[in-house]
Amino acid sequence: MTRRLICTLLILSLTLSALPAVAATGAPLASTAEVLAAQQSSDAKARIHQVLARDDVRSQLQLQGVDADEVNARVAALSDKEAQQMAEQLDQLPAGASVIGVLFAVFVILLVTDILGLTDVYPFTR
Repeated sequence: MTRRLICTLLILSLTLSALPAVAATGAPLASTAEVLAAQQSSDAKARIHQVLARDDVRSQLQLQGVDADEVNARVAALSDKEAQQMAEQLDQLPAGASVIGVLFAVFVILLVTDILGLTDVYPFTR
C-alpha cells in the first residue's frame, strides 16, 4: 500500500512540475501535418531560389528588365500553396525548357502583382 502511494505521489508531482513549463510558453504544440506543410513550403521556396540563382536565369531576367532582388522578394512573399505549385511546375518542365518556363512563371507572377497594384515593374499595366 505504501509503495503504491509513493508511486502515485511521484507521478503526480512529476506531472504537476511540468505544467508550469508548458503554461509559460503559451504556444500550442504544432501538429505533425503543420510541421510537414511548413517543411514542404520551405523546400519549395528553396527549389525556386535555386533555379533563380542560376546564371542563365539571372541573365534572362536582366534582359527582360527585371531586378533579381525584386524576384527574390516576390518568391519570399509567395504563399505556401503558390510556392508548392510553382515548384511542381519547375519539376515538370523538360530539362531544356526550364529557363523559359521559369522566366514565364516569373513574368506571370510579376504581371499579376502589377495588375493588382502591389508592384510597379511593367509600365504597360497602368
